Parts: sequence; C-alpha cells; structure tokens
Amino acid sequence: MNLKTVMVVLGTISSLSVAGAGAQAAGALRVRGTVVSFKPTLLTVKTRQGDTDAIKLKAGWKISGVANASATGIKQGDFLGIASVSKADGGSGALEVVVFPAALKGTGEGDRPWDLQPNSRMTNGTVADVTDISGRSVTLTYDNGQTKKISIPDTTPVVTFAPATPTDLKPGATVFVTAERGSDGALSASRVVVGTNGVVPPM
Repeated sequence: MNLKTVMVVLGTISSLSVAGAGAQAAGALRVRGTVVSFKPTLLTVKTRQGDTDAIKLKAGWKISGVANASATGIKQGDFLGIASVSKADGGSGALEVVVFPAALKGTGEGDRPWDLQPNSRMTNGTVADVTDISGRSVTLTYDNGQTKKISIPDTTPVVTFAPATPTDLKPGATVFVTAERGSDGALSASRVVVGTNGVVPPM
C-alpha cells in the first residue's frame, strides 16, 4: 500500500468516525444494504429493510473497504469501535468489532446508541484490559475514564479498514453509508464503505 493510498484510507476512516459520532444529528441516518447501481454521482442501494435508496455522492466523496482482523490480535492500547448489546446475564456482548489504525486513535471516542440491532450501542475507546476467561473480553476506556467491558464471541466479525475504489461498487456489493436527508427528502453522503474480497462491512 503506497503513501497516497494510506492517506485516502485514513481520510475515509476519519470521516466515517466523525459522522458516526454525530449520527444523532437531525437528518442523519445509516444505510446498510447492497448496490443496485452506481453512477459517478449517484449510488442506488437496496437496504436491508427491502427499500431502495438513491444516494447522491458529494463532491470529493471517499470510499473504503474492510479486511478481516482477529480478536486474538487485540491488545492493550488498541483503539476499537464495538457495536454491542446487553446480555441477559449482565455485561455487553459484541455484535461487531472495528480495529482502528493507530493514527486515528481517539476518533469518535465515546458510547452512543446504535442501530445495528434493537437496543445496540456503539463504543469507541482504548483497550485498557484483555481477558480470556470463558472467551475473550475487552475493557474499553473513553470520555475521561469511563469504562465498559465487552465480551467478544468467537462468531463476532472483526475487521479493519482497507483500500477500495469506485469500481468495487458493483451490483450486489454490500455497503455501509452514513447519509444525510435534506429538507427535500433526498439522501446525500460523502463516504461509502464497501465489501471487497468476500469481507462485508459489519457495522
């Protein structure tokens, strides 16, 4: 991966993280689904709810892919984004894990509602502790010392960000888009995460 590609990927990740942190703002929403069609300034997506959304891509829009990572490789000091839900026996269980590059440690830090599943939350934080008792668990620290312990089941998808190009937006490709709905009801976005090489965006 050359320096230019690294900077593009990091820029995309940074934009996604900031957008995710501010996704509670009025008019913001997350679109998950598969590509129906793609033109230079318009991405049409069939959502997981079965609807079809046309998303206008803003000038200078960015794209990123995802690559497999491993829960066993997570260590103290890593910065993660974890979507999780509360477990019946207490604590939280991870639905998906994103391992951020070291250069973006701290981006989007905090704990907020998420919509991957009902009652899920997204926590972006630094790994303070890793345990392997009855499965792997991590304790994340965020927002001036708050902590949250999250177990990571073996079946949980764990990914990191990877390069992608607009040519990856082929019909059927899985995408995750943080979009904005304008006053006219139209959707627009400045970044897209697309599945490549058999790895799909789990967030």
